[in-house]
Amino acid sequence: EVQLRESGGGEVQAGGSLTLSCSASGISFDDFEMAWYQQSPGNECTVVAVITRANNPYYAAEVGDRFAISKNNAERMVFLQMHNLQPKDTAMYYCAADRNIFVGRGRCRAPHRGQGTQVTVSA
Repeated sequence: EVQLRESGGGEVQAGGSLTLSCSASGISFDDFEMAWYQQSPGNECTVVAVITRANNPYYAAEVGDRFAISKNNAERMVFLQMHNLQPKDTAMYYCAADRNIFVGRGRCRAPHRGQGTQVTVSA
């Protein structure tokens, strides 16, 4: 059984930073691409960051170079470093796994997703 568990969310002021972590079990990073989803009420879910099996990162335009995704294959951990956070980044963030994942709005289709961790950014 695939399980993904996120942690690291919280409340920060605009301009602050957070690092999210995802612990994965039941999958091999050799077989899956890993991603972070951003979902806020009333908005379409967005795939904000993807890291491929070959360790290549991709980012949605909405986050640009403010976010950085990384992974540790041996420990089956995925991370999302978020810098210069803005109120628009307030959302639930989910870790996801799929054979192929593409960044962008409305692309949250992975069969495996965690329960999410809340990030709240105040002005």
